Amino acid sequence: MDLMTKADVTAAPEAVAETPLPTGGFDHAALENEGPKAFGDRMGTPQPDERVLWKGRPQLGLLARTAFHARTAGGYMAALVVIALVTGRNDAAIVAALLGVALAAILTLLAWASARSTLYILTDQRLIMRIGIAIETRVNIPLKQITAANLAVRTKDGHGDIAFELAGERLLGTLLLWPHVRPFRYARPEPMLRAVPNAAALAQMIAEARAQFGAIERNLSEIKDAAPANAHTAGQAASLPQRLAPVIRRGEPGLEGAPA
Repeated sequence: MDLMTKADVTAAPEAVAETPLPTGGFDHAALENEGPKAFGDRMGTPQPDERVLWKGRPQLGLLARTAFHARTAGGYMAALVVIALVTGRNDAAIVAALLGVALAAILTLLAWASARSTLYILTDQRLIMRIGIAIETRVNIPLKQITAANLAVRTKDGHGDIAFELAGERLLGTLLLWPHVRPFRYARPEPMLRAVPNAAALAQMIAEARAQFGAIERNLSEIKDAAPANAHTAGQAASLPQRLAPVIRRGEPGLEGAPA
């Protein structure tokens, strides 16, 4: 998928929200006090010479369903309740029902805490991720380091996920990023914007901002939440060949991530 021309998404085209993204006019000082605070750290605070293009947070319901699997866990426990009732084990059904409610509530609470402690900021130079429930972490992703964007629209109103393949050395870990990371990419973790509104339009904006450093060479239309057979998915193998990006050495300006 070429994000510069057309955003082909997993949802039906008519289901994608057409509401324009709120862009421009963001006050840097206001961003400092919104959500997780960066306390002036340049990794988490847009600098005066940067133009803020967009800010956003995960949508709670979608985050709970896709990252914390609250619906799946609830469905599993519901199935146990049905099996217990069918086999005449009413006591087991009651226990399974109570455990299912508690499990779904805990996962939803974790999703709420994660959404509340997250703020994504896109500037004309980088993507800033302020994340972390217990330990706040600020992750700085220069746009020039993005080599591929992976988009999946999850809901009819346009909420979805955008994951990024990055050039250079592996500087970010899955545990540091979770749940803001694409599943099953442990060797080279891919940071992910989770459950963001107007995901297709945001992907287009990111591609246009990235164009000043050169167009993204490879763009995929679908995120598969499954372990790849090889280092690349089948969709990646079918895409155009990609020139190797220059390696960013440690200590040079590039990908950064550190706990607050």
